[in-house]
Amino acid sequence: MEVWILDTNFSSVSVLDTFESLIWTDRYREYGDFEIFAFPTTQLINDAKDDFYLYNPASEHTMIIEHHEVTTDIEEGPRFIVTGRSLESLLTRRIVWNQTTISGSLQNGIKKLITENFISPEVSERKITNFVFVDSTDPEITKLTHEQQYTGDIIYDVIVDLCNTYDIGFKITLNIDKKRFEFSLYKGKDRSYAQETNPYVVFSPNYENIINSDYTHSIKDYKNVTRIGGEGVGVDRKMTTYGNASGLIRREIFTDARDISSKTDDGEVLSDQDYLNLLQQRGKENLAEYAVKEGFEGEVEASKMFIYGRDFFLGDCVQVQNEFGMSGTSLVSEIVFSQDKDGESVFPTFLSLQKEDE
Repeated sequence: MEVWILDTNFSSVSVLDTFESLIWTDRYREYGDFEIFAFPTTQLINDAKDDFYLYNPASEHTMIIEHHEVTTDIEEGPRFIVTGRSLESLLTRRIVWNQTTISGSLQNGIKKLITENFISPEVSERKITNFVFVDSTDPEITKLTHEQQYTGDIIYDVIVDLCNTYDIGFKITLNIDKKRFEFSLYKGKDRSYAQETNPYVVFSPNYENIINSDYTHSIKDYKNVTRIGGEGVGVDRKMTTYGNASGLIRREIFTDARDISSKTDDGEVLSDQDYLNLLQQRGKENLAEYAVKEGFEGEVEASKMFIYGRDFFLGDCVQVQNEFGMSGTSLVSEIVFSQDKDGESVFPTFLSLQKEDE
């Protein structure tokens, strides 16, 4: 594996193909990251500048160099370590500057947040001139609707929460020809046994393409009902509830939503029901963080029977099972590209979406 170092104008500075190890991780609805472990050379130290980019032909994501250090060891000698995050981390650089209410199309709502805080903000210093929003035409994206109000939230946190809530992904890709960053929402394809449209992709001991696996299931932090507090003080505070469970299986948390205002961006006063809808949406998002934890993780063979980049992609749903008959529809939530003295490897990480009894 080799990566290119690009300067801030996206021009190639050098090719990096000599190192001890490289770990490059792409994620479906979070920023990715990388780590390069190499012998220090004058050229590498000079080329690996802050805010320069790393381009990897095996990935559609681009990394930003954010940290480097030189360590010395009397036996092993010096090492140069370079780390950073993918372009999606750009979203951590902006907050929701003004109170913003999104209503209706989820994609249009996210586009509004991106436009007002990156592309055409009121404060010119906040603008990123080469940042664009690319609309998705996928019905799985365009059908989604959302009601919510934000003030002061970090844009990255808002979009990650929304993507988790609606089970979609986002990415910022580098268009080198047009020299711009392109933000888009997307939904992976279902390649599990739960559908009959796409060819199945199965990782199982029966196919000899799963090397080891780790299945986990936990209800330790699970919650299913939340009491939500909006604006107001004491007995005058506006309250509502989201979730429906009773008796021993009821698990409650409180959601503080006092930042949600009953007035819109234009100063219009919301009806009581519309305001309660906003509060319940916040409660729904909060509960999503306390879902049952269930997942398959492990090392699979992703370069023979089912090849990453050909048969399945980041964000796809595949079938994963272990030798004990535990099987599930699992989301390919991240891909790790690794290279060291033992060679190159590709490791998918799976997030279970449901459990199937066999």
